[in-house]
Amino acid sequence: MKSDFWLDQIPLWGVFLLTIVIVLLSIKFGTLLGSRRRLRPDHETEASLGTIIGATLGLLAFMLAFTFGVTAQVFQTRRQLLLDEINAIGTTYLRAGLLLEPHQSEIRKLLREYVDIRANLAREDLSLQVEKLHEAISHSEALQDQMWSHADALAQADRNSEIDALFIESLNEMIDLHNSRVTVVRYRIPAPIWNALYFITILSMVTVGYQAGLSGKSSLKVGLVLALTFSAVVFLIADLDRATEGRLQVSRQPMFELQKKLQTQTQETGYEQVFPNSTGDKMIKAPE
Repeated sequence: MKSDFWLDQIPLWGVFLLTIVIVLLSIKFGTLLGSRRRLRPDHETEASLGTIIGATLGLLAFMLAFTFGVTAQVFQTRRQLLLDEINAIGTTYLRAGLLLEPHQSEIRKLLREYVDIRANLAREDLSLQVEKLHEAISHSEALQDQMWSHADALAQADRNSEIDALFIESLNEMIDLHNSRVTVVRYRIPAPIWNALYFITILSMVTVGYQAGLSGKSSLKVGLVLALTFSAVVFLIADLDRATEGRLQVSRQPMFELQKKLQTQTQETGYEQVFPNSTGDKMIKAPE
């Protein structure tokens, strides 16, 4: 999702190139300062700069590890929430098979449509996914309201039914997981952390260049290797941070498999196949 933050206005490949330019310019600027300082008799020694450079590079490494850890954790959360939602949908579908008609058929029909929305959106190109995401969320929430109206009718008809209570519990969990997935997509690295990361990067590379200029042994190849290495790490962090862009996406294959399973069952001759679920529920063969 795009935001007003300046870095989000740049595509991922642009972030990679921008970081390379920032690192190289910082090293070059530091090298010029060091070369000028070397002409003075009272300039610093290389040994005296070692502590400063080590401290700045250590802090930069810490910032990189911190930001990568944050994005990796959010990525894992998105993946786990997807699997939890799939299990919740499957459980709800199974328990819906135990309900009385017409609730059984209507709810299962709504659940199949619910899964189709998610699976079809995942098959779209990434750029189209961003455009259709809000529409898919609105449609999903409308289906949730329809399913909950059935749950409300079941509760009003029989306040003591354990089967109805189990179904309502799984439906409630499914809705909660939907809200969690929608929310976690908005979890991003805060702008101040990105700004601090680039600020520390500039200072670190300036000090590296300053030492090289002070020693008179500056090397473009060393600076280029450093720029490429650092930019690759920043690119990876930015890719993980953008849930709707880039190549590092949570696999939607489990959702496709669930969609295929539900579609296969509807093609049976008026009966649902028995299949196990992670909650231990088992579906009883019954006409749709």
